[in-house]
Amino acid sequence: MIPAKPPGSEQNPPMNAIDILLDGYGRVREAVAQAADGLDADALNHRLDHEANTIAWLLWHLTRVQDDHVADVAGAEQVWTARGFADRFALSLPTDDTGFGHTSDRVAAVRVDSPALLTGYHDAVYEQTVAYLGRLDEGDLDVVIDDMWDPPVTLGVRLVSVIADDLQHAGQAAFLRGLVLRR
Repeated sequence: MIPAKPPGSEQNPPMNAIDILLDGYGRVREAVAQAADGLDADALNHRLDHEANTIAWLLWHLTRVQDDHVADVAGAEQVWTARGFADRFALSLPTDDTGFGHTSDRVAAVRVDSPALLTGYHDAVYEQTVAYLGRLDEGDLDVVIDDMWDPPVTLGVRLVSVIADDLQHAGQAAFLRGLVLRR
């Protein structure tokens, strides 16, 4: 069942698939900003135990994955290297590391002292994502970009999977924020 439209909504233009993707990535951006807002280095890097992820790691990782995946399908250089974020973060990790499969030691290697660095990187990745989405039309979303899977992965499926993964990690960061601020 489709809910009734709220008053005034008839003035909104109809959404297409690209608009929905833009909205999804915008929601990720908002969640990242809220999770990082006002935190100091101690809060960003606090681990609940020696195996736990930190807020900094979660936000860095979700942004690295979005940067990696969107740059790949866009045929662009990642913001991480193109805009100097790899140097600004100065992590003791390989430049192409996105955090996938990190051990506890690798999670600990992602230390960030400023929420502005995390949100600045995410904002830059968001801008590159929006610019790429602006070049697409709905038909592009059906193009198979990875036939190593069964069924093969289309561009639309890849872009939605990044949003889903990002929102899960942003939610984890928001949950940790609540725990860290209450300690």
